[in-house]
Amino acid sequence: MAISTRIPLARAHPETGNVREVARLATPIVLSQLSQTAMHVVDSIFVGRLGAAELGALGFGAIWLWTVGSIFTGTATAVQTFVSQAHGAGDERACGGWAWQGLWAVVPAAALAFCAFAALADPIWSLVGSSSEIREHALAYARLRPIGLVGQVAWVVLASFFRGLGDTRTPLAATLVSNAANALLAYGLVLGRLGLPAWGIAGAAAATSLAEWVGAGILLAAFLRRRVRERHHTLPVRPQGDAIRRFLRTGAPIGGQWLLDMSAFAIFTTLVARMGTASMAATQAMLSLLSMSYMQAIGIGLAGTTLVGRYKGAGDLAAALRSYGSAMRLALGLAIAIAALFLLAPGALMGLYTRDPEVLRLGPPLLALAAAFQLFDAVQIVAGGALRGAGDTRWPLLVQTLLAWGLRLPLVWLFAFALGGGVVGAWYAEFAFIVALAAALVWRFRGGAWRTVRI
Repeated sequence: MAISTRIPLARAHPETGNVREVARLATPIVLSQLSQTAMHVVDSIFVGRLGAAELGALGFGAIWLWTVGSIFTGTATAVQTFVSQAHGAGDERACGGWAWQGLWAVVPAAALAFCAFAALADPIWSLVGSSSEIREHALAYARLRPIGLVGQVAWVVLASFFRGLGDTRTPLAATLVSNAANALLAYGLVLGRLGLPAWGIAGAAAATSLAEWVGAGILLAAFLRRRVRERHHTLPVRPQGDAIRRFLRTGAPIGGQWLLDMSAFAIFTTLVARMGTASMAATQAMLSLLSMSYMQAIGIGLAGTTLVGRYKGAGDLAAALRSYGSAMRLALGLAIAIAALFLLAPGALMGLYTRDPEVLRLGPPLLALAAAFQLFDAVQIVAGGALRGAGDTRWPLLVQTLLAWGLRLPLVWLFAFALGGGVVGAWYAEFAFIVALAAALVWRFRGGAWRTVRI
């Protein structure tokens, strides 16, 4: 798991920022993201065998826990911005220090927040009105998941360090090992196989939590390897107030953007859960399938973050702009392929998760909508990643907050409840939101304000 060879910044300009360079960097990230997604897909398939209520509870509980964690994981991704710009500027020994300041800034706070949420989940979910059947199963899941989510935050910091350097293979290796561990543990602990106890949905939480710490441990070992340690100064350093404040000025808006967006989405899923078990189960299956496209776009967006940050750090703004365009073309090509799959085989795809006839009835219209949704989702992910690489994080926070709370939730109420559209109407509201967000982020990047942002 060695650091990949640094891409020379002095080569001919037409060679930098092209699709081949983006694809070379993005491919291991995409595989890593898909492998991470497979972790949740595997959990969903095994838990789906227990019943529609358990499947719906898995999605409901996971969304709320991810919402709590999003501020920390979002903030942690800023490590990639600092490392890529330092790497592009030739300041190799600063890279390890930024990873340590990221760890100090987010991991202890994440541990406290996850434990507090686990203790308060029951009254919170009772207050928002989730059904007692879904809430009971979701609580069993939420009691164990915080253990792993702390490891996930540490994983994001360390993965962001490697990706900032252009080493996308080390995070992939860690993800593949942790995913294999999760598949074995989930099979055993959810269904009571391999001599393990049948814990049901709690078994899915335990399996994923253990697997996340396996991945974090692998990345930490790679981070402290001699060659990496000597080149990038990755030995432990104490928290430094000035560095942490500088880190948070760029990272906190990313975390805030993720938190506010995910809070709106958590409310969205809570409203869907109130429509009934079948609606929530169908939404969970749809989200699991959407993750195939989402994680590919995330991987390409992260490659764009690295390249935009690297070339901005090197003062090559033209190459940064080319990297953005190449990432956008690559993401849209893959999203079109996923759209075709959703449109051609909705029944077979939904059948992977459940045999419940009501859930299967909701599947085709939802996946037809998902086919269009994920095209615009890919656009906003790549544009947002390019802005983060350049250090432009505050404007996206403001616009996504306004759209999530001023457009998304009012439209959910209008389409799903006032107009009687149900879960399909709710997803039409999500589609309108993602189109508006994609347009805003593309406009921001093309406007060029990122060129003058300093971190």
